[in-house]
This record gives sequence, structure tokens and C-alpha cells, in this order.
Amino acid sequence: MTTFLKVAEIESALVALNKAYPGITQLITLPNVTAEGRTSHALVIRDGGYRCRSALIFISGAHAREWGGPDILIDLAADVLEAYTSNAGLTYLGKAFSAAEVRSIVRQTTIVVFPDINPDGRAFSMAAAANTQQAMWRKNRNPASSGGDPTKIGVDVNRNYDFLWDFPTKFSASANMATLASTNPASDLFHGTGPFSEAESRNVQWLVDQFPNAGFFVDVHSYTGDVLHAWGDDENQSVDPSKTYTNAAWDHQRGVPGDAYSEFISGSRLGTVVAGANALRDGINAVRGQGYVSKQAFWLWQQYNQSYPTSGASDDWASARGLRAYVIEFNKNIDFFPTWPEMVDMIADIDAGLLALCSYARPSLLQQILCIIRDWWHWILVPFWARWHRVFPPELWGPYGPWTRIVKTAELIADRVIEAIRGRGGR
Repeated sequence: MTTFLKVAEIESALVALNKAYPGITQLITLPNVTAEGRTSHALVIRDGGYRCRSALIFISGAHAREWGGPDILIDLAADVLEAYTSNAGLTYLGKAFSAAEVRSIVRQTTIVVFPDINPDGRAFSMAAAANTQQAMWRKNRNPASSGGDPTKIGVDVNRNYDFLWDFPTKFSASANMATLASTNPASDLFHGTGPFSEAESRNVQWLVDQFPNAGFFVDVHSYTGDVLHAWGDDENQSVDPSKTYTNAAWDHQRGVPGDAYSEFISGSRLGTVVAGANALRDGINAVRGQGYVSKQAFWLWQQYNQSYPTSGASDDWASARGLRAYVIEFNKNIDFFPTWPEMVDMIADIDAGLLALCSYARPSLLQQILCIIRDWWHWILVPFWARWHRVFPPELWGPYGPWTRIVKTAELIADRVIEAIRGRGGR
């Protein structure tokens, strides 16, 4: 691979990986076809029978002009599969993963990669030269709200998820509309006609639903060189649980820093969310020392003294489902179209970060022991109890059942025998 993958190449790469490694991969066909008739796929990587594994769902390509995300995830899948089947480690310049670590990642977690969630937008963007107006296309290519105007085609997939989607109601009019969303189809931030109105966001929703054991979610974007975590709608606080995205009493007040509203996240949950973000960040920085930082998503533009409120974003939606959700903004060069040699270095950076998160997601020794106990209960005690129940069902050995009557009769006979023996002995 010497340049960015086209849409057809991404799909063929997923198919090829599944064919090359059929025993440890699963190719998933996403159910929702795009406006231009494209069907997307995801790839699942896992091996072994460990039942308590956590799933990590990695997506990219939401914004058409961010060309490098799908390449990152395809390369990650290929690296992991080759290393695992070769019983080899992986090294990304300054960051190394031993063969044992790779083996435990594949056997104790489930990696799900959905590299190109917006294939229509990517195909349109990549049909033009980098940095041209067409290449800068951000949205999908749904013409439903365009009224026939080509400048009004498309929806921003990352403003279409069911999290505070109705931003005119949920947010303050003083919030930063340059990042929040738009009701104007001509805007790059047009949020669609309703939450999950788009095939692309519905595919992500469907994919997450297939993995009830999902614990982590990462959406790969560019640029800035940040690892972002919850929340994206307002500042975090851990004091007042009534200040939450579910509470309509705070409508028209979200999205402004320093005011009465800030989004609740418990201190314990914030600690685990930040720990995962730091694992991602440290894995990235270990490669070339790029200086990525982890921060709350609301403060993406903090270096410009601006907040970055968002509505309908994938990471907040996933966070609301209880996942530890992150956005990686790769490329510190502030450029959607790095050269391919630059992109090769960035692929190493981000793949190392994602693998570091996979390693972090492996179960601890205590979790493994608890899983064994749960399996023991499930596979041994539960069937034993079921068999016991069939032999001695409650209607037989309950307080009014025949077994109880037999026992009571036997006890009565025994009592009389004992009394007779005692009486005879007393004479």
C-alpha cells in the first residue's frame, strides 16, 4: 500500500483478511445501505473460548475528507492477525507489544473494526485532488434535504446520533454554533431530519447492539493530536447528578462554560474513563514522542480559548450507553491530507495507541477468577440444580408434597419405636 485506500479497496481488504484468517475473524455485513447504494462491512477479531472478554469497537471515516482513518484500522487488523498467527510481537518504533501480549489480546478481548462508515462521502472526496473544494467534503451524500441543490447534499454523520440531537431545544442559544450542529442542509454540520436518520449512523448503532459485552468505543478522526473523552456537550462535574443530559429541566442551558449547567459524571466513572484515555495517549506517544494529550471533548479547542460543544456525536452517544468512548484526532500537523510517508508514521502512532487500549482492556487476574467462578456456576451447578429439580421437584418435596408426607410418616414411626423401646427399658 503506497497511498490512501479507496472505498472498494477498504471493502476488499476486509474480505481478504477474513478469507486469510477464517478461524479467528468474522466478516459482518452492515444492514443499512447508503444513499448511493453501498454496503459496508466490519471485521471481528477474536480467538479462544474465554467468555468474559470485553469488546472494543473501533470506527473511522465519518467525515469524508479525513482520509487516513480507514487506513489506520485496516493496518491495525492486518498487523494483529499476522502477529497472532505467527506467534510474533509487534513493534511500532518506540512502542513494542510482545508475542504473549498480542496472544492475550486476541484471546481475552474482541476487536471490532468498522473502517469506513461513510463510503459515499469518501468516494466523493477522494475523486478529487487533495485540498480542493470537493476533497474537503465532510458529510455523507444523502440528497433527501437538498431540494435538488448540490450544495445542500449530505448530513454530518457525527451530528446524527441520538444524544441531545435536538440542539435548539437542548442547548443554550449562546453555545458555540460553529461546532455544535446546524439545521441548515447547506452547512457542514447539518444534523439530518432526526436522530439516526442516516444509514451510516444506524449501521454504527446496529453494530454496537451486536456486542452486549462492548466496553470500549473509539471513533478515529483528524486532526489536532488529541485523545478526547466524555462529555462533549458541556463541562464535567461530579457533584450534582440532576444536571444531566436526560433532565429536560436544563434544556436551553447546555453548552456554555462557566454558567449554571455542567454535565454530571461520577468521580469513579470519570477515573476509569480518563485511565482509558491515558492508555491510548501513552501508547501513541511512545512511538515517536508526538505529544498527544488526553482531554475532555468539550475542550477540544481550549488552546484557542474556545469551548467545543457537540450534539449528536458518536462518542457521547456511546458514553450514554455506558461504554468508555473516545475520539482520536490524529495528525498534529493540522492537515486533512498528509503525504503518504507522513501517514505511514501516523498509522504507527495510532495503531500503537489502539493496541495499548486493547492491552489495557484485558481482564485482570481477579476478573479472570470471577469469570471462572461464573462459568463453574453456569456449567456445573446450574445443570446439577436442574437435574435435582427434575428428580425432587418442589411439588414433591415441598411442605405439602408426598416426599414430605413420607418423611413425616417415617419420623412418626421412628418416634413410636423409640418410645416403645424407652418404655420397655423403664420396666
